[in-house]
Amino acid sequence: MSGRIYFVSGIGTDVGKTVATGAMARYLAGLGRDVITVKMVQTGCVGFSEDLAVHRRMAGGVRFPEDDEGLTAPEIFRFPSSPLLASRLEGRKVDLGKIASAVDRCAQAHEITLVEGAGGLAVPLDEETLAVDFAAERGWPLILVTCGSLGAINHALLSLEAAAARGMSLAGVVHNTFFSDDERLDEDAVCAVRRHLKRLGFPERIVRLPKTDSCAAVDFGEIFP
Repeated sequence: MSGRIYFVSGIGTDVGKTVATGAMARYLAGLGRDVITVKMVQTGCVGFSEDLAVHRRMAGGVRFPEDDEGLTAPEIFRFPSSPLLASRLEGRKVDLGKIASAVDRCAQAHEITLVEGAGGLAVPLDEETLAVDFAAERGWPLILVTCGSLGAINHALLSLEAAAARGMSLAGVVHNTFFSDDERLDEDAVCAVRRHLKRLGFPERIVRLPKTDSCAAVDFGEIFP
C-alpha cells in the first residue's frame, strides 16, 4: 500500500520551499514517521540535487537508497530557469512519466513523501503542463509556502485560486518569515491568506517558519495530524 504524497510548492521562486520541506522532514522524522523528500525537477544544477542535499542535511544527514537510484531527483537540468526553458536548452523534454513513476516508487516504500516543486505553483513543466496541473491530476494535497515580502499577498492569493480551480486539497500553508524586515508585513500577509483560505473553503492551517537558521522547534502538527 502506498504512503501519503504531499506537493510542496510556493508562491514564487526563492520563497523558502527547500527549507520548509527540510523542516517538515525533520519534524516528521523526529516523531518516528517514515518520511522521504523528492525534488521533482531541479534546474541550475549538475549531479546531485542541491535542494535535496539541503533536505537531507536538515533532516539529519541520512541518505536513502532512492537517492542513489535517482528516484528522489528524477529530472535535473543545468540552466537556472523554468523546467520548460532548461529542458529546451538541453534538447529534451521534461519526462513527466519518469517523475510520476519515481514519486510512486518512493511512496510505495515510505509512509510520507514530500515532493518539492520547482519555482512557483504555475511554473511550466512543458508546453502544455503546469506544475499545479501535474500535481492536481495525481491528487497530491498541496502545502503552499508563502512569505511577507512586498507583492507576496497577490502571489499567495492567486496561487490559492489556481489550486481551488483545479479541485486540489490543501494540507496547509507554511509562512516563511525570513524575507520580511517588518513583522507588520508578515501579519498582514498571514491575515490575508487566512481570509482567502476561508473564502475558498480550505482549512485554515498556517504554520510559521522563524527567521533563525534552526527550524528544529517548529511544530507542523496542524499539517500532519
